[in-house]
Amino acid sequence: MVTETTERHYRTDDGIELVADVGGASDAPAVILMHGGGQTRFSWAGAAKAFLQAGYQVVNYDARGHGASGWSPDGDYPLRRRALDLRAIADTVAAPVALVGASLGGATAMRAIADGFRPAALALVDIVPRPDPRGVQRIRDFMSANLDGFDHIDQVVDAIAAYNPHRPRPKDPSGLARNLRTGADGRLYWHWDPRILDQGTRQEMADFQQTMPGLADAVGLPVLLVRGADSDVVGSQGVEDLRAVLPSLEIFDVPGAGHMVAGDRNDAFVAGVLTFLKQHMPVAP
Repeated sequence: MVTETTERHYRTDDGIELVADVGGASDAPAVILMHGGGQTRFSWAGAAKAFLQAGYQVVNYDARGHGASGWSPDGDYPLRRRALDLRAIADTVAAPVALVGASLGGATAMRAIADGFRPAALALVDIVPRPDPRGVQRIRDFMSANLDGFDHIDQVVDAIAAYNPHRPRPKDPSGLARNLRTGADGRLYWHWDPRILDQGTRQEMADFQQTMPGLADAVGLPVLLVRGADSDVVGSQGVEDLRAVLPSLEIFDVPGAGHMVAGDRNDAFVAGVLTFLKQHMPVAP
């Protein structure tokens, strides 16, 4: 099975360039991967390879303001704008599409569905329309803690370890460089637009919650919630709130994983999502 990808560029209606790694047969069912806030498409490297090996077409893109994709010139990043970006990519795929979105990526998928987009299936990775505000704030605190950059890669490792202490420190930290950019001053900075943080937590939470009435209209849409068993973002009340608008919601808990499910337990994450996809959007034999 071919697992190589090629880099593809997409142009949004407002002129922003989105960069993706694309692979698989163009007529195969497609999985669009959407990373979380403050991440890049490289957070899906292992998952993308597994989906390609299973016979799916994969589109793994950097969200606006992240990685190699363009930044909004006005520094504005509302969910509705991100949902339009997703549609610009999905509209280029002729085959059935499943959305797999982690955190911000999942919120983007929910916004697109609330606005009328109908994929073949949706996998939300540790995100619900009403997440625990304490977990959301901890993410924002981590993202805003080092906006002045780092002197060297070891400081990046230390910062990540402080946020996610149960994950083993990488033996070779060089892979983290894909999530960083080198500034004109020679310092290392996260590979995302810091203006993303200008929208406060309260406004973000309100935007998330506004997707719920539209989600209720997505009757029959297969939806899987992949939840880290140790997550501080998705609690039992958030799950029940989502189930109230999506009664057929399926749940897959990943032991030993926090909010960064795919990074913590990629093997279990992939197994759960593939089982879901094979049931609701199978690859032709």
